[in-house]
Amino acid sequence: MPRTLLLKNADILVTMDKERREIRKGGLYAENGFITQVGPSEELPDTAEMVIDASGEIVLPGFVNTHHHLNQTLTRNLPAAQNNNLFPWLQAHYRVWARTGPDASRASALVGLAELALSGCTTVFDHSYLFQSGNKVDYLIEAAQDLGVRFHASRGSMSLGESKGGLPPDECVEDEDDILKDTIRVIDRYHNPDAGAMTQVVVAPCSPFSVSEELLRESALLARDKGVMLHTHLCETLDEEHYTLQRFKKRPVEWMEDLDWVGEDVWFAHAIHVNDGEIQLFAKTGCGAAHCPCSNMRLASGIAPIKKYMAAGVKVGLGVDGSASNDGSNMLSEVRQAMLLARLNLGLQPTVETDGTPSLPLAHPSRAGEWMTAREALELATLGGASVLGRDDIGSLETGKCADFFTLGLNSLQFAGGLHDPVAAVVFCSPQLARTTVVNGKILVADGQIVTLDIDKVIRDHNRMSLDLATGD
Repeated sequence: MPRTLLLKNADILVTMDKERREIRKGGLYAENGFITQVGPSEELPDTAEMVIDASGEIVLPGFVNTHHHLNQTLTRNLPAAQNNNLFPWLQAHYRVWARTGPDASRASALVGLAELALSGCTTVFDHSYLFQSGNKVDYLIEAAQDLGVRFHASRGSMSLGESKGGLPPDECVEDEDDILKDTIRVIDRYHNPDAGAMTQVVVAPCSPFSVSEELLRESALLARDKGVMLHTHLCETLDEEHYTLQRFKKRPVEWMEDLDWVGEDVWFAHAIHVNDGEIQLFAKTGCGAAHCPCSNMRLASGIAPIKKYMAAGVKVGLGVDGSASNDGSNMLSEVRQAMLLARLNLGLQPTVETDGTPSLPLAHPSRAGEWMTAREALELATLGGASVLGRDDIGSLETGKCADFFTLGLNSLQFAGGLHDPVAAVVFCSPQLARTTVVNGKILVADGQIVTLDIDKVIRDHNRMSLDLATGD
């Protein structure tokens, strides 16, 4: 990694700092992976070991992906799961995923992480929870290190098989003592709590219908003892809500609160089916939410109340979710869909005037604040994601933050005619490939190509193993 880096001459540099500056002809200077100066290019040091000329480009903070299942790149577009909602979709996948061995796990992680890097993503949280067939979280961490992405790994878990009232087949779950022992091993070996950390570890039992109450309690105690974050799926579908109501006589959020699963160290994937009181609980306790719009549409799960979350002060980030429920790992696409889905939700929930007259039109001035804007969507993918992951060293381009950013070429076919507002065009005219992606001051993508490894070979190996996995070979 070069000790010093200079990016200069960007048509626009989007800082996401407190003033939300968008600097014309902007640039930044970094030393040892941290930004030391941001501003107009003529005000920056004029020499560095690495120089990036961003003329004709827009520069943004690296996106933060708050929910993914990297091993699922192996089962994109699986025929048996193309037209199902969550529970039957999971049942079509569980046994296939459980056959994922070390080589396939590594290849799938590289494919997903590379696709993310090409869409401007520099920090990734991965929620892995099946560790049969010799698979270990170590292989995903090693893949992230090889590619150069900032990585939050989970030693996830499933312990509640069908015979005990859970959804997964019994052969796809693990013993709880083994889960906790291996979680401690992974945290002790890999977790780095320091600013600028490239690897952190999260304790992440899978879901209310695949782990026991005891494992949830023990996981929370372990995470807090070790000082790491907690994560799980919650309120993704009405099936899940019916499950907790029938089994525990409680809605999912109330159930998790009773298990001590609320707080600033907790974030939930999806968090769609919540009421106003539960939104206020998240805001009061500091819980975060990972919004996964493409996956939620793919599985017909519902529309998360993102604007309500934002208005209440709930931490919200974006996640692409697994490639088996998204069929891609493109953060720019996710940003656009987050904006569009929030607008659709606005149309489905019109306001009514106090005298009972017809609802106000969407374009009425009094409803302006209800619209999800392009800049708000970008903020979810940057500052929002950083907040959800509990990090204050990423998410913006300012002094003291990590040198994580990406560029897009403005003189491209996708942007043609959209440069009246180039920052908004990043969302309205997406997706497109990053020209350059930098993590920790190191270039991962140059001229729209992964440069840290031979991605073509990875793809060939991945496709072979994907087909073998689906057929059981």
